[in-house]
Amino acid sequence: MSRSTPRAAAWRDLVAPGLASLIALAILLSLGIWQIERKSWKEELIARITRQTKAEPVAPPAPDSWDPARDEFRHVRVSGRFANDRETLVHGLAAGETPGRALQGYYVITPLLRTDGPTVLVNRGFVPTELKAQADRRDGLIEGPTTVTGILRASEPRGLFVPEADPTRGEWFNRDVSGIAAARGIAEAAPYLIEADSVPGQTTWPRGGQLKVDIPNNHLQYAFTWFALAACLIGVFGVFAYRRLHDSDALGRARE
Repeated sequence: MSRSTPRAAAWRDLVAPGLASLIALAILLSLGIWQIERKSWKEELIARITRQTKAEPVAPPAPDSWDPARDEFRHVRVSGRFANDRETLVHGLAAGETPGRALQGYYVITPLLRTDGPTVLVNRGFVPTELKAQADRRDGLIEGPTTVTGILRASEPRGLFVPEADPTRGEWFNRDVSGIAAARGIAEAAPYLIEADSVPGQTTWPRGGQLKVDIPNNHLQYAFTWFALAACLIGVFGVFAYRRLHDSDALGRARE
């Protein structure tokens, strides 16, 4: 009866870890390739959003044709009258004059009653906490017919660590379009929000232009991480296999 050599036994011992390493390698390489594809998609998305936000303002879409994937971040223009008595304050932060220091306050969401379309909620901009009361910023109210330009946004989802709104107390922590519209008794509101543009030289509050389109694109770093892990896996398995076979050769020589 023949006996297998130590080297043949070592090769057999490498089959299971080798297969496991190949499967893991395929997964790591697939993740890296997927991140490269995501990088191309993200670059196209950023280019589209940048192009839309800088374009000349157009009329917003009709509610029944609203498609967030297509229409969000469009630059639009609407006309109507602000229902200042039904404004809603949403807790938020804004960039202060000191770099790296944020101001605490509210975003002023005001319904715009249109003559050529449904009522639309407009985020007129930010006010600091000390100007929460509308009476303290009367000079910033817009009475009568007006035209607003701004960026279309979908309803802001509530994050995991964002408190739940309390409409009875007027406490809102995210720009929930349908929730705010319902709380203010607006039966037919557009399913989107308009983030008002900034007004050059404005000294009154609220102040628009707070929307900063800053979409992270770290997919190249993620791809590098997955490919680096794949290279490490190859290196680790190579060292493991070499030592296994080297030890078997040494054992074979010792038996001779």
